Amino acid sequence: MQAAWLGVAPPEKPEIDSDLCDGAELRLGESSFQVLHTPGHTPGSVGLWIPAENKLISGDTLFRESIGRTDLPGGDGRRILISIREKFLPLPEDAIVVPGHGPLTTLAHERRHNYFLQRM
Repeated sequence: MQAAWLGVAPPEKPEIDSDLCDGAELRLGESSFQVLHTPGHTPGSVGLWIPAENKLISGDTLFRESIGRTDLPGGDGRRILISIREKFLPLPEDAIVVPGHGPLTTLAHERRHNYFLQRM
C-alpha cells in the first residue's frame, strides 16, 4: 500500500520463516535479543532488548523526547503509550535506547524529558 502512495511498484512479498512473538529470543552469533511486541506505531511493531549490552532497539515506537507516528493505517496513539509503559519502562533506567532513526537516548532521559511519557 505504501509503495502505491509513493508511485513505485510494490516489492515482492517475502517468505516469513519465523514469527517474532512477544518474549521470543533471537540469537545472532553470541548475541541474544528478546522480542518485545509494541503495537501502536503499527500493529506489528517490535522492540529488541539486548540484556548483555543494556540496549533497547526501539524501532519507531520511542524516539529521543518523542514517540512514533500513529496517524497511518493501523496506528493507535493509546496503544503505543501502553506498549512503552508495559514493555520499555520496566527495563533499567540506564538502558541505551537505539531508535529507528535519530539520536540515541536512555530510558532515564525519556522519563524526565519526553512530553508523551510525562502524560502517562
